[in-house]
Amino acid sequence: MENQEQTEEIIVSENEAAFDALLQALETKDTESLIEIVDSMTISDALRYFLWLDDAQKETFLNLLPHDLSAELIAELPLEHAGGVVEQLEEDIAVGILSEMETDLQADVLGELTSENADSILAKMDQQEAEEVRNLVQYDENTAGGLMKSEVFSFHTTDTVGLILRTMASEDEEFERFRGQHPYVIDENDKLVGVVSLRTMLSEKRSVKLADVMVPAVSLPVNMHIDDIEDIFIKEDFLTLPVLDANNVLLGVVTRTTLQDAVYEKSEADNMKRHGVVGDELRSMPLFLRSRRRLAWLSANIVLNILAASVISSYEDTLTAVIAIAVFLPMVSDMSGCSGNQAVAVSLRELALGTIKPIDMARVWSKEVSLGMINGLVLGMLIGVVAWGWKGNPFLGVVIGAALMINTVIAVSIGGVVPLLLKRFNQDPAVASGPLLTTITDMAGFFLVLSLASLMMPFLV
Repeated sequence: MENQEQTEEIIVSENEAAFDALLQALETKDTESLIEIVDSMTISDALRYFLWLDDAQKETFLNLLPHDLSAELIAELPLEHAGGVVEQLEEDIAVGILSEMETDLQADVLGELTSENADSILAKMDQQEAEEVRNLVQYDENTAGGLMKSEVFSFHTTDTVGLILRTMASEDEEFERFRGQHPYVIDENDKLVGVVSLRTMLSEKRSVKLADVMVPAVSLPVNMHIDDIEDIFIKEDFLTLPVLDANNVLLGVVTRTTLQDAVYEKSEADNMKRHGVVGDELRSMPLFLRSRRRLAWLSANIVLNILAASVISSYEDTLTAVIAIAVFLPMVSDMSGCSGNQAVAVSLRELALGTIKPIDMARVWSKEVSLGMINGLVLGMLIGVVAWGWKGNPFLGVVIGAALMINTVIAVSIGGVVPLLLKRFNQDPAVASGPLLTTITDMAGFFLVLSLASLMMPFLV
């Protein structure tokens, strides 16, 4: 234990020393020392220290660092935060940093800026690069167009195997942008007509034209949703897949890494929403912005909880007569809520996988009711026995057990169906399912316990 405490003290001391050195380099604007400090850190440590800085220090930090290091750091930030950081920079610095990023990330970051600031930065960027970014910004972030990057390793049908091999063997830094891609073959109208495997290139003569060795390519429509893209990547063992418009023109590629990052971010965002946190919140964000966002969700929940409390207030006489019931009210609502949340989680997962759609509500409901009856019966018997044993009254056990059993069926029904219903009306199921489930299961639980107790009052007092 003592050794562990000593190790922790050493780590804290080293962290403080590194941060103090970084602050000193910023204060004296010592670029060489700052680069040396950042180079000695992992990217996660550099990001952590960066977020400790105030706005003025962050700007100085990014102004002093080489653009490639700044780009690497900003790429690790949540997009909303990255956009806020870039928006505070001088335009020339922002342009330099963005130019070190791949086009898909450029589009994502610029999409977080105001249209005026984004246009101003794009006007100073390389004309071709800016045009590519403008094209990417128009696509939804959860589609192939929103995930793709425009740097494509493409050749024409009349090019030869030798040309590809020479390109791959060159020391051109631009080739690094195509890492992991197969050579895609396009015609004179930039339409994708095939792909060439690396194995084929190594076994063919260098003078052979690509039209003679290419094979059909698996591709993605530009508006394909991320869930469908994930399915294709699971089936196909490729590092990248080409993205086509409605006329089969090659627009870009989606990489497996980009897709995995996007799926993870989407999952994290959905999880945050389920807990009432909207957006990519970091504690380095402005205090009142964070407070306003959280209160928007919490304030709505006050209204929902008042509705649940109103059910209790209408049964004051029952509660007064049988005070033991009050002990079991939160237990019934909480246990039912847990069952409902399990159903919500399964529905959200199946929606993400594409194995259910809103049209499947009846099938989902029937399966959840069956499960709810079994689990409700078991849980109801368990809590009923507890209530009977505690007060020595079997009728109290019947009231509490029956209420929990029925409410469990209600909870899993709501938890299974509501996400599909919200999806049907283009609402975010991850945000609204939780509050709706909690309110309804609370109200139903309170109503069932208190109404059953009122009916059996002669046997309870």
